[in-house]
Order: sequence, then structure tokens, then C-alpha cells
Amino acid sequence: MIWTSKYSWKFLLIEIALILLAIVYLSPFFFVVVNSFKDFSAILNNPASLPERLDFTNFIRAWEMINLPSALFNTILITIFTNLVLVIFASMAAYRLVRHPSKGNNMLFLIFVSTMVIPFQAIMIPLVQMSKWFSLINTIHGIVIINMGLIVPFTIFLYHGFIKTIPKEIEEAAIIDGCSPYGVFWRIVFPLLKPMTVTAVVLQSINLWNQFLEPLLFLQLPELHTIQIAINTLFGAYTNQWDLALAALTISILPIIVFFLIMQKQIVAGITSGGIKG
Repeated sequence: MIWTSKYSWKFLLIEIALILLAIVYLSPFFFVVVNSFKDFSAILNNPASLPERLDFTNFIRAWEMINLPSALFNTILITIFTNLVLVIFASMAAYRLVRHPSKGNNMLFLIFVSTMVIPFQAIMIPLVQMSKWFSLINTIHGIVIINMGLIVPFTIFLYHGFIKTIPKEIEEAAIIDGCSPYGVFWRIVFPLLKPMTVTAVVLQSINLWNQFLEPLLFLQLPELHTIQIAINTLFGAYTNQWDLALAALTISILPIIVFFLIMQKQIVAGITSGGIKG
């Protein structure tokens, strides 16, 4: 009983500490949502107070002023196409690297992993110059190609570890039954990669949704602005429109939160599946 009581109190204290830590991390979210319903003067006077009433004027003005529908559409388009291309190429590349080990493939995987530690700012200037040469500036397909190049090493790294847990016997049985190499991958292996695919898509979607520097450099036309760039126009050198900015931020975070909640069960299933296979 003493041992049980001791560790019960220990776990209780840990839970309390984690709850307090969660409250600290969620406090900015609270201030954003609460102040999005206030006017500018109320935000300056008492940002911590609750709004007197739910006034959606800020949301309507922000929606029209910075053309949020267009920005949301551009962001969703970039996120969907980047994830689509990323999943196809990264899964196929990782499968080839795992199932055909050689010095060349091992070196190639090492290069992919090593690029993960290189910050974007270090390659920003030459990447912009190369994008100009290949006419990738101010195009949706251009930012998709650039994003794929920046994110594909991490996605290959995720797939690479997961594919190792898939038994080769399944693929050998399919080959014996007359399945082609591409058929083995798309009909047998790729469906088994669903847990890791969902995890990769969720992680990269959050990353793509919050991108600021890349769209700022490569999408300079107003009609191509993403949600983060559109919100940034509300912050000037001398004045910040906090009432509209907070309303726009609240709108921008809703789609990615809903997406995460919908895919949450798949992520948990993927982690559990990976743990069982490992």
C-alpha cells in the first residue's frame, strides 16, 4: 500500500504539472480568440478580459479587407498538392532505398538525412535565384516544387523506418502470384503505409499551413498570397490592426485544428501499429 500510495502521489503531481504547462501553452490561443471579438480600444484597455458580447464585425471586415477567401484557397491548394506529390515520391523513394540496399542507396539516404539539419535561411538566396531561372516565382506549381524539395527528406526518413517493419514475405508472395514490381508497391506495400502516410500528411500540413517566409519570397503577387502573408498585411511599420488581425488569425487556425481532430484517431492508430510491428 505504501508503494502504491507513494507512486500515486508522484503521478498526481506530474499530471498537475502537465496541466499547468498545457494552460501556459494554450494561453496565447485564449488571448487570440477572446480579443478577436473586441474592438481596437477594448483590446488596448484590457486584453485579458472576456468580451461583453459576441461581435463578429472584426471577422466580416477581415474577411473582406485582406481577401481571406482567396488566401485560404491558395493555402489549401498548396497544402493538398504538396502533400499529394510528397507522399507519392517519398514513399516510392523510401521503398527503393530500403528494398534495394547498396552503397549508392545508403549514401543517397545519408544525403537526404543530412539535408534535414540545413536551415532554410542558409539556402534561401541561391534557391530564389534558381527559382527565377526556372520561372517558378509567382506560380502555385513553383511553390509546390520548392516545398517538395524542402520537405521530402524528412518524409523519406519517416517512410524509410516504417517500411523496414513490413515483412518481405508479403511482397514475395505477391511476386509469385504474378504481380509486377509496381503492382507490389501500389497494391501491397502502399496500403500498409497508411498509418505513416496519415502521420506524414498531418505533420506536413501543419508545417505548410504556417509557412510564412517561403510564400513571402516566392508568391509576391497579391492574388497568390497565402493566409499567413495576407494576415501580415494588417501589420504596418507604424500601426497594427490588432482587432482585424486577431479575427483573421482565429479564422486561419480553425481549418487546421478541424483537420487535426479528424485525423487524430488515424495518428494514434499509426503510432500503435508501428509500436506493435516494431
